[in-house]
Amino acid sequence: MDIVANITEIQKRIATVCHNSGRNSAEVRLIAVSKKKPAEDIEAAIAAGQRLIGESYVQECAAKIDAVKRDAEWHFIGALQSNKVKYLRGKIAMIHSVDRLSLAAEIDRQWGKDDACIDILIQVNLGEEVSKSGTTASELIELVRQVAQLQHVHIKGLMALPPWGADPEEVRPYFRQLRELAEQIDALGLPNVTMQELSMGMSHDYEVAIEEGATLVRIGTAIFGAR
Repeated sequence: MDIVANITEIQKRIATVCHNSGRNSAEVRLIAVSKKKPAEDIEAAIAAGQRLIGESYVQECAAKIDAVKRDAEWHFIGALQSNKVKYLRGKIAMIHSVDRLSLAAEIDRQWGKDDACIDILIQVNLGEEVSKSGTTASELIELVRQVAQLQHVHIKGLMALPPWGADPEEVRPYFRQLRELAEQIDALGLPNVTMQELSMGMSHDYEVAIEEGATLVRIGTAIFGAR
């Protein structure tokens, strides 16, 4: 698995999709999702110029942050239990998977211990799948209003893990829906809320996600190989 070549190829494809969509490629950032991959693979990705690293499991994330010596920006993208938030405090730049007020409140409490703030995204379960985390589209705005009142979190946008489709075009309506939800929230002008980030799209459908407005694409397999 040539991690360097894979990252180079993905960055080229991101640039091409942005050009064809009339978007500035600087608006789209690649997150290398390294769950279940060794620290050496992450080191190789960072050495290739990869800046953002995404992890899905708390203990694994914290251990890798300590193990990897090269500088990177770490994002937590997996389902998060409130009792594990403390292990991430001060270690990560963004949490993508905030889906309930109780979780946001615990994040706020933990970062408040350092008098610091953490950027978060609100996760939306667009397909309302039982197997996935996320608030529903109908409950999203109320959740954003409540979380926005917390002092130590900044809502920077939305995240979705939509229903899987073999054909990326099957997933396009969900990406579009997330963008439209972000536009609705943005129009409310809520304090402590900006909709500058849309975290959506993975190895098999990230090009369609970019066409629909993704600013953060989470790619693991196409960089590091199968898990």
